[in-house]
Amino acid sequence: MSKSKLNNKSGTKTVTNQIRINAGVWRSRLLKFPDAEGLRPTPERVRQTVFNWLGQDLTGKNCLDLFAGTGAFGFEALSRNAKSVLMIENAAIAFKSLLQNQTLLNAQNCQIHHLDALQFLSQNTQKFDIIFCDPPYNKDWFSKLLPLLNQHLAPDGIVYVEAEFEVLDTDAWQIIKQNKAGNVYYHLLKSVSTS
Repeated sequence: MSKSKLNNKSGTKTVTNQIRINAGVWRSRLLKFPDAEGLRPTPERVRQTVFNWLGQDLTGKNCLDLFAGTGAFGFEALSRNAKSVLMIENAAIAFKSLLQNQTLLNAQNCQIHHLDALQFLSQNTQKFDIIFCDPPYNKDWFSKLLPLLNQHLAPDGIVYVEAEFEVLDTDAWQIIKQNKAGNVYYHLLKSVSTS
């Protein structure tokens, strides 16, 4: 969702990018995010479906928002009582915006790191109940990420994957839910080795 407003001095339109938190303690709160290359927030109806799949209430869950971008998934998870959310974002402008939104919401169970996703995965050993993975399109991220993600999953952990293509079952990953909205393919995956 984005809103336009008229710039009074020049008469040109400027765009304020916003996402809305769908449910929980911050329901209907609007969070601003910058224009940045590759930054494309997950559509609201897709997020609603994903949290329906995840069971709405995330009480006790530790979550990783690996390409946090706007923070849509991470802040939504916290709003729905996740125990903690760790957000990873490599783009400086998006990272700064995440920090501003964390302050706006007083999101105390949230850590935000300015890091490359692969660097984080290679250095961190923490286990997560839910990993949100929505990398930039057309960069072949999944061939690099999927081999690393299962070692970061808690028993019965779930990975959310959003891509510009349909993700298929492999020897290592089973698709447990999937759907498509426009050009967005989205899935829940379970590691075969942690099932």
